[in-house]
Amino acid sequence: MRDALAKLGSDANKINPLVPVDLVIDHSVQVDVARSSNALQSNMELEFTRNRERFGFLKWGSTAFQNMLVVPPGSGIVHQVNLEYLGRVVFNTDGIMYPDSVVGTDSHTTMIDGLGVAGWGVGGIEAEATMLGQPMSMVLPGVVGFKLTGKLRNGVTATDLVLTVTQMLRKHGVVGKFVEFHGEGMGKLSLADRATIANMSPEYGATMGFFPVDHVTLDYLRLTGRSDETVSMIEAYLRANNMFVDYNEPQLERVYSSYLALDLDEVEPCISGPKRPHDRVTLKDMKSDWHACLDNKVGFKGFAVPKEQQDKVVKFDFNGQPAELKHGSVVIAAITSCTNTSNPSVMLGAALVAKKACELGLEVKPWVKTSLAPGSGVVTKYLLKSGLQEYFNKQGFHLVGYGCTTCIGNSGELHESVSAAITENDVVAAAVLSGNRNFEGRVHPLTRANYLASPPLVVAYALAGTVDIDFEKEPIGVGKDGKEVFFRDIWPTTEEIAEVVQSSVLPDMFKSTYEAITKGNPMWNQLPVPEASLYSWDSNSTYIHEPPYFKDMTMSPPGPHAVKNAYCLLNFGDSITTDHISPAGSIHRDSPAAKYLLERGVDRKDFNSYGSRRGNDEVMARGTFANIRIVNKFLGGEVGPKTIHVPTGEKLSVFDAATKYKSEGHDTIILAGAEYGSGSSRDWAAKGPMLLGVKAVISKSFERIHRSNLVGMGIIPLCFKASEDADSLGLTGHERYTINLPTDVSEIRPGQDVTITTDNDKSFTCILRFDTEWSWPTTTMEASCPM
Repeated sequence: MRDALAKLGSDANKINPLVPVDLVIDHSVQVDVARSSNALQSNMELEFTRNRERFGFLKWGSTAFQNMLVVPPGSGIVHQVNLEYLGRVVFNTDGIMYPDSVVGTDSHTTMIDGLGVAGWGVGGIEAEATMLGQPMSMVLPGVVGFKLTGKLRNGVTATDLVLTVTQMLRKHGVVGKFVEFHGEGMGKLSLADRATIANMSPEYGATMGFFPVDHVTLDYLRLTGRSDETVSMIEAYLRANNMFVDYNEPQLERVYSSYLALDLDEVEPCISGPKRPHDRVTLKDMKSDWHACLDNKVGFKGFAVPKEQQDKVVKFDFNGQPAELKHGSVVIAAITSCTNTSNPSVMLGAALVAKKACELGLEVKPWVKTSLAPGSGVVTKYLLKSGLQEYFNKQGFHLVGYGCTTCIGNSGELHESVSAAITENDVVAAAVLSGNRNFEGRVHPLTRANYLASPPLVVAYALAGTVDIDFEKEPIGVGKDGKEVFFRDIWPTTEEIAEVVQSSVLPDMFKSTYEAITKGNPMWNQLPVPEASLYSWDSNSTYIHEPPYFKDMTMSPPGPHAVKNAYCLLNFGDSITTDHISPAGSIHRDSPAAKYLLERGVDRKDFNSYGSRRGNDEVMARGTFANIRIVNKFLGGEVGPKTIHVPTGEKLSVFDAATKYKSEGHDTIILAGAEYGSGSSRDWAAKGPMLLGVKAVISKSFERIHRSNLVGMGIIPLCFKASEDADSLGLTGHERYTINLPTDVSEIRPGQDVTITTDNDKSFTCILRFDTEWSWPTTTMEASCPM
């Protein structure tokens, strides 16, 4: 944007944030090294080696732009750092007070709602417009009141609660809505528990899952090192403005758009999977549900494994010792992601499970890739203070890094013998992680079953070595005395966990951690920073490449474009996620992105991830629709990142097909089902299709952030009318589509009907999903942006 402004003869420094911006670098560390005392240092060194150019670019930005704080890599996950340090709750600027709010470029920005700060994810495109002073428009949302009563039972975790809430709210339907939690049960939930629920707002589809400020909030602010003066100011301001909730006082009847209620006493231990976060399974039903998944046809709850193959055992050699895998064998067990690693009760609870198992003589099998990736350095401090990190290490859960790892697909490679056993025998291997998303192909290409679980359950399943187990009836293993050890033998009580939390989680830990957070680390501090307002692009870089968005910008906007006789690039069903559209994990060796990197002399071992190469539009365009688990109706059930070039009938990679259409001068569109673009607020899921030449997406429904990102990149989002879809209209995707959108911008209105015609004389009406009057196309930046 600065380059474009300079080319137009204006002052490039006009491009600068007008609101405070906090940028946390947290998505680039991978679990290359695990089960080792030097894993943290080794993974960080590899992270800096791979991302040196990208980090240098970000460090340049920290000095080139004003009003921006950059938190260096290795400091933690943005949402946990926001909760523990960046969140203000109330701003006090030169004596003028106002409530804190935040828009962030990650959908889990909503974690801050647990602290009583109104915040949600908007994607990088919309967030950067906000940084530059543009208004952020939205449809006034409905507000769902969610009443909590009672208290969680002994042994039930916050993760069990959030998976229950996620399922309830997905079923209720809260896309585009706010959810406000209230009721006497609120006083029984710690701030960390609330943040866990707020964090997963994207998984239940809400814009925000809000917890008003009360005494629990104030206690947390003190715990995390906020001064008594600051906490008193926050309380006084919110009380004066009737924004503080005091459950010791009579409560007014709240009026909401709709209502839900949950008795916390009814929550049961559970996990979610094997392919979606809202497919909750109670722990007691897990074994039967797993066998049903093996039987079911391929889908969100099915793998279609023939009966005669379901019990097969694959034996192999692992570093000189005998090993075996079956369907459901756990090969990845990861305590990771922002969702749970901010919560001391589940983190210390997991460590207690590891300790009890050690004492009884149980060990995690060495071929299970175990890892511990906390969201902040505070976690390490209280694990060491409690003496429990030792037991994590004994079970292989060594510290591997501070940042998003397995949950974002940065799980690293499996041991080659494990990979070979899975691929050569078509084993449905499992990953269990304390994350928030488990869509196909996200966690690891070789784990077809992925389950979300609390950190204590991650340890329990790692010890069991399989998800094919009934914890109530079957032993986890045999202890050192030869006796069977059951789940109940290693599960800590709520009182045990509370006692350790009380004695080990201390305010000084937060103060000492965040006093040094912007000072960086030696590797960051050694990066050179050029002093220039314009970035000096390196044409040979495979990490940072000047994108094309503003190269041909003029002083006159181009206005709406016509879409005539466009071909269908892809024809999808329901629940196509942003992970399907723009993967963030590993770059497959046979992909167009791999070919691009190999042609530029990059070795396979240095491919890194799409997430780390998102500064290069050439890589990301080739990575668009490159998920190996994507299902395109054109291919008749075949799974993978291919499509049909309609004019010739050729089967090509999506990138090659899109390139062919562009070279022929043809526009393209995408057909899709419900919940198109669910998952991460990944702006590359809109930027990539735009670079491929996609002009419109026609679906049954959109996830909120992705719809906005499509508009920001000039892609028209259209929804079929109620009860209609591509199948009911007889659309196969082999037609050519003309979208009759007004060419005069003054005639375009939010939600208007748009007629679409095809070359085989079909005509149907869609709803234009421009939901508000103004949308502002910009570029992207990962950041948390307090307004």
